[in-house]
Amino acid sequence: MLEPAYQADVVVVGAGIAGLVAAHRLTSAGVTTTVLEAAHAVGGRMATEKVDGFRLDRIGQVLSTACPELRRAPGLEGLALLPFAPGVLLHSEGRHHRAGAPTSARGARGARGALHAVRALASAPRSVPAPRRPVVAARVPGRPVPVPRTRAGAPLGTAVDQARLGAALTRLAGTPVERLLARPELSAARALAGRGLPPRTIDGFLRPLLAALLCDPDLTTSSRVADLALRDFARGGLGLPEGGAEALPELLARRLPPGTVRTGVRVTSVATNAVTTAEHGVVRCRAVLVATDARAAAELLPGLRVPDFHPVTVVHHTTDEPPATGASLLLDADRGGPVAHTAVVSHVDPSRAPVGRALVSSTVLGPPPPDVDTAVRIHLSRLYGTPTTRWETLAVHHTPEAVPAMRPPHDPRRPVRLLAGLYVCGDHRDTSGVRGALHSGHRASAAILADLGAGRPMHAAEPPRTADAAA
Repeated sequence: MLEPAYQADVVVVGAGIAGLVAAHRLTSAGVTTTVLEAAHAVGGRMATEKVDGFRLDRIGQVLSTACPELRRAPGLEGLALLPFAPGVLLHSEGRHHRAGAPTSARGARGARGALHAVRALASAPRSVPAPRRPVVAARVPGRPVPVPRTRAGAPLGTAVDQARLGAALTRLAGTPVERLLARPELSAARALAGRGLPPRTIDGFLRPLLAALLCDPDLTTSSRVADLALRDFARGGLGLPEGGAEALPELLARRLPPGTVRTGVRVTSVATNAVTTAEHGVVRCRAVLVATDARAAAELLPGLRVPDFHPVTVVHHTTDEPPATGASLLLDADRGGPVAHTAVVSHVDPSRAPVGRALVSSTVLGPPPPDVDTAVRIHLSRLYGTPTTRWETLAVHHTPEAVPAMRPPHDPRRPVRLLAGLYVCGDHRDTSGVRGALHSGHRASAAILADLGAGRPMHAAEPPRTADAAA
Protein backbone atom coordinates (compact mmCIF):
# COMPACT_ATOMS: atom_id res chain seq x y z
CA MET A 1 0.00 0.00 0.00
CA LEU A 2 1.24 3.48 -0.82
CA GLU A 3 1.61 6.07 1.89
CA PRO A 4 -1.24 8.62 1.62
CA ALA A 5 1.20 11.39 0.63
CA TYR A 6 2.33 9.50 -2.47
CA GLN A 7 0.31 9.87 -5.68
CA ALA A 8 2.43 7.27 -7.51
CA ASP A 9 5.42 5.10 -6.84
CA VAL A 10 7.30 6.47 -9.86
CA VAL A 11 6.80 9.52 -12.05
CA VAL A 12 8.29 9.27 -15.53
CA VAL A 13 8.92 12.64 -17.19
CA GLY A 14 8.63 12.24 -20.95
CA ALA A 15 6.57 9.85 -23.11
CA GLY A 16 9.19 8.89 -25.66
CA ILE A 17 9.90 5.23 -26.23
CA ALA A 18 12.56 5.13 -23.49
CA GLY A 19 10.15 6.37 -20.83
CA LEU A 20 7.26 4.27 -22.10
CA VAL A 21 9.19 1.00 -22.12
CA ALA A 22 10.45 1.77 -18.61
CA ALA A 23 6.85 2.40 -17.52
CA HIS A 24 5.87 -1.01 -18.93
CA ARG A 25 8.48 -2.82 -16.88
CA LEU A 26 7.58 -0.88 -13.73
CA THR A 27 3.83 -1.46 -14.00
CA SER A 28 4.42 -5.13 -14.79
CA ALA A 29 6.28 -5.38 -11.48
CA GLY A 30 3.33 -3.88 -9.61
CA VAL A 31 4.84 -0.40 -9.28
CA THR A 32 2.26 2.36 -9.79
CA THR A 33 3.58 4.68 -12.46
CA THR A 34 2.54 8.01 -13.94
CA VAL A 35 4.01 9.26 -17.22
CA LEU A 36 3.88 13.04 -17.77
CA GLU A 37 4.38 14.42 -21.28
CA ALA A 38 4.52 18.13 -22.13
CA ALA A 39 3.35 17.63 -25.72
CA HIS A 40 -0.18 16.64 -26.64
CA ALA A 41 0.96 13.32 -28.11
CA VAL A 42 3.43 10.62 -27.14
CA GLY A 43 6.56 9.75 -29.08
CA GLY A 44 8.91 12.72 -28.96
CA ARG A 45 11.12 12.63 -32.05
CA MET A 46 9.27 9.54 -33.31
CA ALA A 47 6.50 11.69 -34.74
CA THR A 48 4.44 11.12 -37.88
CA GLU A 49 2.59 13.97 -39.58
CA LYS A 50 -0.68 13.32 -41.42
CA VAL A 51 -1.15 15.31 -44.64
CA ASP A 52 -4.00 14.55 -47.08
CA GLY A 53 -3.96 10.83 -46.35
CA PHE A 54 -0.14 10.56 -46.26
CA ARG A 55 1.86 9.57 -43.17
CA LEU A 56 5.13 11.48 -43.07
CA ASP A 57 7.85 10.61 -40.55
CA ARG A 58 9.74 13.56 -39.11
CA ILE A 59 13.17 11.88 -38.89
CA GLY A 60 12.68 8.80 -41.02
CA GLN A 61 15.09 6.41 -39.34
CA VAL A 62 15.13 2.89 -40.74
CA LEU A 63 15.00 0.06 -38.21
CA SER A 64 16.73 -3.29 -38.12
CA THR A 65 14.38 -6.25 -38.16
CA ALA A 66 16.97 -8.08 -36.03
CA CYS A 67 17.20 -5.40 -33.34
CA PRO A 68 17.01 -7.39 -30.07
CA GLU A 69 15.43 -4.53 -28.13
CA LEU A 70 12.44 -4.45 -30.48
CA ARG A 71 11.84 -8.15 -29.85
CA ARG A 72 12.27 -7.93 -26.06
CA ALA A 73 10.48 -4.66 -25.35
CA PRO A 74 7.25 -5.25 -23.37
CA GLY A 75 4.29 -3.74 -25.16
CA LEU A 76 5.74 -4.13 -28.67
CA GLU A 77 4.62 -7.71 -29.23
CA GLY A 78 2.13 -6.61 -31.86
CA LEU A 79 4.45 -4.26 -33.75
CA ALA A 80 4.34 -4.78 -37.52
CA LEU A 81 7.81 -4.08 -38.90
CA LEU A 82 7.53 -4.16 -42.69
CA PRO A 83 10.78 -5.13 -44.46
CA PHE A 84 12.55 -3.41 -47.32
CA ALA A 85 13.73 -5.60 -50.17
CA PRO A 86 16.72 -7.66 -48.96
CA GLY A 87 19.91 -5.68 -48.57
CA VAL A 88 20.11 -2.23 -50.13
CA LEU A 89 20.19 -0.76 -53.63
CA LEU A 90 23.34 1.23 -54.42
CA HIS A 91 23.54 3.92 -57.09
CA SER A 92 27.05 4.13 -58.50
CA GLU A 93 28.35 5.50 -61.80
CA GLY A 94 24.88 5.65 -63.31
CA ARG A 95 23.94 2.07 -62.40
CA HIS A 96 21.98 0.32 -59.70
CA HIS A 97 23.66 -2.49 -57.77
CA ARG A 98 22.08 -4.82 -55.23
CA ALA A 99 24.09 -5.37 -52.06
CA GLY A 100 22.84 -7.33 -49.08
CA ALA A 101 23.46 -9.38 -45.98
CA PRO A 102 22.10 -12.78 -44.92
CA THR A 103 18.72 -12.79 -43.23
CA SER A 104 20.13 -15.07 -40.55
CA ALA A 105 23.63 -15.61 -39.27
CA ARG A 106 23.23 -18.07 -36.45
CA GLY A 107 25.88 -20.70 -36.28
CA ALA A 108 27.47 -22.56 -39.15
CA ARG A 109 24.24 -22.71 -41.15
CA GLY A 110 24.04 -18.91 -41.10
CA ALA A 111 27.66 -18.62 -42.21
CA ARG A 112 27.09 -21.00 -45.12
CA GLY A 113 23.99 -19.05 -46.09
CA ALA A 114 25.92 -15.80 -46.05
CA LEU A 115 28.66 -17.08 -48.34
CA HIS A 116 26.06 -18.68 -50.62
CA ALA A 117 24.23 -15.35 -50.86
CA VAL A 118 27.44 -13.52 -51.75
CA ARG A 119 28.32 -16.07 -54.47
CA ALA A 120 24.78 -15.80 -55.84
CA LEU A 121 25.07 -12.03 -56.01
CA ALA A 122 28.41 -12.30 -57.77
CA SER A 123 26.83 -14.37 -60.59
CA ALA A 124 23.79 -12.09 -61.04
CA PRO A 125 23.09 -10.57 -64.50
CA ARG A 126 25.06 -7.53 -65.60
CA SER A 127 23.57 -4.22 -64.63
CA VAL A 128 21.73 -1.90 -66.96
CA PRO A 129 22.91 1.74 -67.02
CA ALA A 130 20.52 4.31 -65.63
CA PRO A 131 19.24 6.59 -68.45
CA ARG A 132 21.50 9.54 -69.24
CA ARG A 133 18.42 11.64 -69.87
CA PRO A 134 15.60 11.03 -67.39
CA VAL A 135 12.56 9.46 -69.02
CA VAL A 136 9.32 8.08 -67.65
CA ALA A 137 8.57 4.52 -68.67
CA ALA A 138 5.32 4.31 -70.60
CA ARG A 139 2.63 2.44 -68.75
CA VAL A 140 0.66 -0.28 -70.50
CA PRO A 141 -2.77 -0.84 -68.95
CA GLY A 142 -2.82 -4.06 -66.97
CA ARG A 143 0.94 -4.52 -67.16
CA PRO A 144 3.21 -3.56 -64.24
CA VAL A 145 6.12 -1.21 -64.79
CA PRO A 146 9.29 -3.34 -65.05
CA VAL A 147 11.91 -2.98 -62.34
CA PRO A 148 15.42 -2.28 -63.70
CA ARG A 149 17.79 -5.22 -63.47
CA THR A 150 20.55 -4.82 -60.93
CA ARG A 151 23.70 -6.65 -59.99
CA ALA A 152 26.18 -6.76 -57.14
CA GLY A 153 29.18 -5.24 -58.80
CA ALA A 154 31.08 -1.99 -58.93
CA PRO A 155 30.61 -0.67 -55.37
CA LEU A 156 31.49 -4.08 -53.90
CA GLY A 157 34.51 -4.84 -56.05
CA THR A 158 35.29 -8.23 -57.56
CA ALA A 159 33.63 -11.52 -56.69
CA VAL A 160 36.52 -12.22 -54.31
CA ASP A 161 35.97 -8.85 -52.62
CA GLN A 162 32.28 -9.64 -52.25
CA ALA A 163 33.07 -12.98 -50.65
CA ARG A 164 35.42 -11.28 -48.19
CA LEU A 165 32.70 -8.77 -47.34
CA GLY A 166 30.16 -11.55 -46.83
CA ALA A 167 32.54 -13.45 -44.56
CA ALA A 168 33.28 -10.30 -42.54
CA LEU A 169 29.58 -9.59 -42.05
CA THR A 170 28.96 -13.20 -41.07
CA ARG A 171 31.69 -13.05 -38.42
CA LEU A 172 30.29 -9.78 -37.13
CA ALA A 173 26.78 -11.22 -36.94
CA GLY A 174 28.01 -14.03 -34.72
CA THR A 175 30.14 -11.88 -32.39
CA PRO A 176 28.63 -11.33 -28.91
CA VAL A 177 27.71 -7.75 -28.10
CA GLU A 178 30.01 -7.56 -25.07
CA ARG A 179 32.97 -8.55 -27.24
CA LEU A 180 32.14 -5.76 -29.69
CA LEU A 181 31.98 -3.25 -26.83
CA ALA A 182 35.42 -4.40 -25.65
CA ARG A 183 37.12 -3.73 -29.01
CA PRO A 184 39.63 -0.87 -29.34
CA GLU A 185 37.66 2.29 -30.01
CA LEU A 186 38.19 4.58 -32.99
CA SER A 187 35.92 6.64 -35.16
CA ALA A 188 33.85 4.50 -37.51
CA ALA A 189 35.66 6.00 -40.52
CA ARG A 190 39.12 5.07 -39.17
CA ALA A 191 38.01 1.62 -38.05
CA LEU A 192 36.72 0.73 -41.53
CA ALA A 193 40.18 1.26 -42.98
CA GLY A 194 41.59 -1.44 -40.73
CA ARG A 195 39.07 -4.19 -41.49
CA GLY A 196 41.02 -5.79 -44.34
CA LEU A 197 38.47 -4.89 -47.02
CA PRO A 198 39.33 -3.12 -50.30
CA PRO A 199 38.76 0.65 -50.40
CA ARG A 200 36.18 0.23 -53.18
CA THR A 201 34.02 -1.99 -50.97
CA ILE A 202 34.37 0.37 -48.00
CA ASP A 203 33.63 3.58 -49.91
CA GLY A 204 30.99 2.09 -52.20
CA PHE A 205 28.99 0.09 -49.67
CA LEU A 206 29.95 0.29 -46.00
CA ARG A 207 30.29 4.07 -45.81
CA PRO A 208 26.88 4.93 -47.31
CA LEU A 209 25.24 2.08 -45.36
CA LEU A 210 26.67 3.19 -42.01
CA ALA A 211 25.86 6.83 -42.75
CA ALA A 212 22.21 5.81 -43.24
CA LEU A 213 22.12 3.62 -40.12
CA LEU A 214 23.87 6.15 -37.85
CA CYS A 215 22.59 9.40 -39.43
CA ASP A 216 26.26 10.43 -39.46
CA PRO A 217 27.57 11.42 -42.93
CA ASP A 218 31.19 11.79 -41.80
CA LEU A 219 31.25 8.56 -39.71
CA THR A 220 32.63 10.30 -36.63
CA THR A 221 30.59 7.86 -34.50
CA SER A 222 32.39 5.44 -32.19
CA SER A 223 33.45 2.27 -34.00
CA ARG A 224 31.76 0.24 -31.24
CA VAL A 225 28.40 1.85 -31.95
CA ALA A 226 28.96 1.35 -35.68
CA ASP A 227 29.75 -2.33 -35.10
CA LEU A 228 26.46 -2.77 -33.23
CA ALA A 229 24.56 -1.23 -36.15
CA LEU A 230 26.37 -3.41 -38.70
CA ARG A 231 25.82 -6.49 -36.54
CA ASP A 232 22.06 -5.93 -36.55
CA PHE A 233 22.12 -5.36 -40.31
CA ALA A 234 24.08 -8.58 -40.88
CA ARG A 235 21.72 -10.59 -38.70
CA GLY A 236 18.52 -9.38 -40.35
CA GLY A 237 17.26 -6.70 -42.67
CA LEU A 238 15.88 -3.18 -42.62
CA GLY A 239 12.26 -2.21 -42.18
CA LEU A 240 9.69 0.43 -41.32
CA PRO A 241 6.94 0.29 -38.69
CA GLU A 242 3.54 -0.02 -40.30
CA GLY A 243 1.67 3.26 -40.10
CA GLY A 244 4.71 5.44 -39.44
CA ALA A 245 7.32 5.93 -36.73
CA GLU A 246 4.63 6.96 -34.25
CA ALA A 247 3.37 3.36 -34.24
CA LEU A 248 6.04 2.39 -31.71
CA PRO A 249 5.24 4.92 -28.97
CA GLU A 250 1.50 4.74 -29.58
CA LEU A 251 1.54 0.96 -29.21
CA LEU A 252 3.55 1.23 -25.99
CA ALA A 253 1.20 3.88 -24.59
CA ARG A 254 -1.98 1.96 -25.47
CA ARG A 255 -0.80 -1.14 -23.63
CA LEU A 256 -0.12 0.65 -20.36
CA PRO A 257 -2.84 0.64 -17.68
CA PRO A 258 -5.52 3.28 -18.40
CA GLY A 259 -4.62 6.69 -17.01
CA THR A 260 -0.89 5.99 -16.82
CA VAL A 261 0.07 8.52 -19.52
CA ARG A 262 -0.95 12.15 -19.14
CA THR A 263 -0.16 14.48 -22.05
CA GLY A 264 -0.10 18.28 -21.98
CA VAL A 265 1.60 18.34 -18.55
CA ARG A 266 4.85 20.34 -18.46
CA VAL A 267 7.27 19.51 -15.67
CA THR A 268 9.31 22.49 -14.43
CA SER A 269 11.47 20.84 -11.74
CA VAL A 270 12.20 17.43 -10.27
CA ALA A 271 13.34 16.07 -6.90
CA THR A 272 13.85 12.58 -5.54
CA ASN A 273 10.26 12.30 -4.32
CA ALA A 274 8.27 14.90 -6.26
CA VAL A 275 7.89 16.71 -9.55
CA THR A 276 6.55 20.22 -9.97
CA THR A 277 4.41 21.00 -13.02
CA ALA A 278 3.57 24.32 -14.64
CA GLU A 279 -0.21 24.10 -14.30
CA HIS A 280 -1.00 20.95 -12.35
CA GLY A 281 0.83 21.48 -9.08
CA VAL A 282 3.17 19.04 -7.35
CA VAL A 283 3.02 15.26 -7.84
CA ARG A 284 4.43 13.29 -4.90
CA CYS A 285 6.16 9.99 -5.57
CA ARG A 286 8.88 7.63 -4.40
CA ALA A 287 11.16 8.01 -7.44
CA VAL A 288 11.47 10.16 -10.56
CA LEU A 289 12.72 9.04 -13.97
CA VAL A 290 13.62 11.80 -16.44
CA ALA A 291 13.08 10.28 -19.89
CA THR A 292 13.19 13.37 -22.12
CA ASP A 293 15.66 14.27 -24.85
CA ALA A 294 19.16 15.27 -23.74
CA ARG A 295 18.65 19.03 -23.73
CA ALA A 296 15.36 18.93 -21.83
CA ALA A 297 16.91 16.48 -19.35
CA ALA A 298 19.80 18.87 -18.69
CA GLU A 299 17.34 21.67 -17.94
CA LEU A 300 15.73 19.52 -15.26
CA LEU A 301 19.00 18.01 -14.06
CA PRO A 302 21.68 20.76 -13.90
CA GLY A 303 25.12 19.38 -14.58
CA LEU A 304 23.95 16.69 -17.01
CA ARG A 305 26.11 16.72 -20.14
CA VAL A 306 24.40 17.68 -23.39
CA PRO A 307 25.98 15.90 -26.40
CA ASP A 308 26.42 17.26 -29.88
CA PHE A 309 23.78 16.25 -32.40
CA HIS A 310 23.51 15.16 -36.01
CA PRO A 311 20.92 17.22 -37.93
CA VAL A 312 18.54 15.36 -40.24
CA THR A 313 16.27 16.71 -42.97
CA VAL A 314 13.56 14.53 -44.51
CA VAL A 315 11.87 15.61 -47.76
CA HIS A 316 8.61 13.90 -48.69
CA HIS A 317 7.34 13.87 -52.29
CA THR A 318 4.37 12.23 -53.97
CA THR A 319 3.84 11.16 -57.55
CA ASP A 320 1.44 8.99 -59.52
CA GLU A 321 4.38 7.59 -61.56
CA PRO A 322 6.60 5.98 -58.89
CA PRO A 323 10.19 4.99 -59.73
CA ALA A 324 10.57 1.32 -60.61
CA THR A 325 12.87 0.43 -57.71
CA GLY A 326 10.34 -1.60 -55.75
CA ALA A 327 10.55 -1.68 -51.96
CA SER A 328 14.30 -0.98 -51.89
CA LEU A 329 16.30 1.40 -49.75
CA LEU A 330 18.39 3.32 -52.29
CA LEU A 331 21.80 4.69 -51.22
CA ASP A 332 24.08 6.98 -53.20
CA ALA A 333 27.48 5.29 -53.25
CA ASP A 334 28.94 8.22 -55.22
CA ARG A 335 27.76 10.85 -52.73
CA GLY A 336 26.91 13.04 -55.71
CA GLY A 337 24.25 15.15 -54.00
CA PRO A 338 22.54 15.95 -50.71
CA VAL A 339 20.43 12.77 -50.48
CA ALA A 340 22.01 10.05 -48.33
CA HIS A 341 19.20 7.54 -48.80
CA THR A 342 15.73 7.47 -50.31
CA ALA A 343 12.89 5.01 -50.85
CA VAL A 344 9.41 4.71 -52.27
CA VAL A 345 8.15 4.02 -48.75
CA SER A 346 4.59 3.41 -49.91
CA HIS A 347 5.93 0.27 -51.64
CA VAL A 348 7.16 -0.91 -48.24
CA ASP A 349 4.14 0.30 -46.25
CA PRO A 350 1.05 0.99 -48.41
CA SER A 351 -0.74 2.58 -45.42
CA ARG A 352 1.51 5.63 -45.75
CA ALA A 353 -0.09 6.89 -48.97
CA PRO A 354 -3.59 7.05 -50.48
CA VAL A 355 -4.47 4.54 -53.18
CA GLY A 356 -3.06 5.57 -56.54
CA ARG A 357 -0.31 7.77 -55.10
CA ALA A 358 3.30 6.95 -54.20
CA LEU A 359 5.21 8.44 -51.28
CA VAL A 360 8.94 9.01 -51.82
CA SER A 361 10.85 9.93 -48.67
CA SER A 362 14.44 11.14 -48.91
CA THR A 363 16.90 11.88 -46.12
CA VAL A 364 19.57 14.57 -46.09
CA LEU A 365 22.24 14.18 -43.41
CA GLY A 366 24.16 17.13 -41.98
CA PRO A 367 23.37 20.79 -42.70
CA PRO A 368 20.95 20.97 -45.65
CA PRO A 369 21.67 23.10 -48.76
CA PRO A 370 19.95 26.51 -48.97
CA ASP A 371 17.21 25.43 -51.42
CA VAL A 372 16.93 21.90 -50.11
CA ASP A 373 13.84 20.85 -52.11
CA THR A 374 15.34 21.87 -55.46
CA ALA A 375 18.68 20.24 -54.65
CA VAL A 376 16.94 17.05 -53.54
CA ARG A 377 14.78 16.91 -56.69
CA ILE A 378 17.85 17.22 -58.94
CA HIS A 379 19.64 14.49 -57.03
CA LEU A 380 16.61 12.18 -56.99
CA SER A 381 16.27 12.53 -60.77
CA ARG A 382 19.77 11.07 -61.15
CA LEU A 383 19.29 8.39 -58.47
CA TYR A 384 15.99 7.10 -59.83
CA GLY A 385 16.57 7.88 -63.51
CA THR A 386 13.24 9.65 -63.89
CA PRO A 387 12.05 13.28 -64.03
CA THR A 388 11.02 14.78 -60.69
CA THR A 389 9.90 18.25 -61.75
CA ARG A 390 6.21 17.26 -61.53
CA TRP A 391 6.53 15.59 -58.13
CA GLU A 392 4.56 17.31 -55.42
CA THR A 393 6.38 18.31 -52.25
CA LEU A 394 4.36 17.28 -49.19
CA ALA A 395 6.70 18.37 -46.41
CA VAL A 396 10.28 19.27 -45.55
CA HIS A 397 11.12 18.31 -41.97
CA HIS A 398 14.40 19.67 -40.59
CA THR A 399 15.41 18.49 -37.12
CA PRO A 400 18.64 20.17 -35.93
CA GLU A 401 19.00 17.87 -32.91
CA ALA A 402 17.75 14.65 -34.46
CA VAL A 403 20.33 12.13 -33.25
CA PRO A 404 22.87 12.44 -30.39
CA ALA A 405 26.45 12.24 -31.61
CA MET A 406 28.36 9.25 -30.22
CA ARG A 407 31.98 10.13 -30.93
CA PRO A 408 34.83 8.21 -29.30
CA PRO A 409 35.47 7.81 -26.47
CA HIS A 410 31.83 6.90 -25.92
CA ASP A 411 30.36 5.03 -22.96
CA PRO A 412 27.29 3.15 -24.25
CA ARG A 413 26.23 2.38 -20.69
CA ARG A 414 26.24 5.83 -19.10
CA PRO A 415 24.76 5.78 -15.58
CA VAL A 416 20.98 5.95 -15.41
CA ARG A 417 20.91 6.17 -11.60
CA LEU A 418 21.95 9.61 -10.40
CA LEU A 419 21.05 8.88 -6.77
CA ALA A 420 18.39 6.91 -4.93
CA GLY A 421 15.10 8.28 -6.18
CA LEU A 422 16.39 10.16 -9.25
CA TYR A 423 17.09 8.48 -12.59
CA VAL A 424 17.54 9.41 -16.25
CA CYS A 425 17.22 7.47 -19.52
CA GLY A 426 17.15 8.06 -23.25
CA ASP A 427 19.33 7.30 -26.27
CA HIS A 428 21.77 9.95 -25.03
CA ARG A 429 22.62 7.58 -22.12
CA ASP A 430 23.21 4.56 -24.36
CA THR A 431 23.52 4.45 -28.15
CA SER A 432 21.68 6.82 -30.45
CA GLY A 433 18.44 5.67 -32.02
CA VAL A 434 15.64 3.28 -31.19
CA ARG A 435 17.90 0.49 -29.94
CA GLY A 436 19.67 2.75 -27.42
CA ALA A 437 16.46 4.40 -26.24
CA LEU A 438 14.78 1.08 -25.51
CA HIS A 439 17.87 -0.36 -23.84
CA SER A 440 18.32 2.68 -21.59
CA GLY A 441 14.66 2.39 -20.55
CA HIS A 442 15.30 -1.23 -19.55
CA ARG A 443 18.38 -0.26 -17.54
CA ALA A 444 16.63 2.61 -15.76
CA SER A 445 13.59 0.55 -14.79
CA ALA A 446 15.87 -2.22 -13.48
CA ALA A 447 17.72 0.31 -11.31
CA ILE A 448 14.46 1.71 -9.94
CA LEU A 449 13.10 -1.72 -9.09
CA ALA A 450 16.34 -2.62 -7.34
CA ASP A 451 16.19 0.54 -5.22
CA LEU A 452 12.50 0.23 -4.44
CA GLY A 453 13.00 -3.29 -3.12
CA ALA A 454 10.03 -5.40 -2.00
CA GLY A 455 7.65 -2.53 -1.39
CA ARG A 456 9.84 -0.82 1.22
CA PRO A 457 9.47 2.97 1.23
CA MET A 458 12.59 4.74 -0.01
CA HIS A 459 11.96 8.07 1.66
CA ALA A 460 10.54 9.26 4.93
CA ALA A 461 8.90 12.66 5.23
CA GLU A 462 12.16 14.56 4.64
CA PRO A 463 12.17 17.63 2.37
CA PRO A 464 12.68 16.72 -1.29
CA ARG A 465 16.24 16.56 -2.61
CA THR A 466 16.47 18.68 -5.73
CA ALA A 467 18.16 18.09 -9.05
CA ASP A 468 20.93 20.50 -8.02
CA ALA A 469 21.76 18.21 -5.11
CA ALA A 470 21.75 15.21 -7.45
CA ALA A 471 24.15 16.82 -9.89
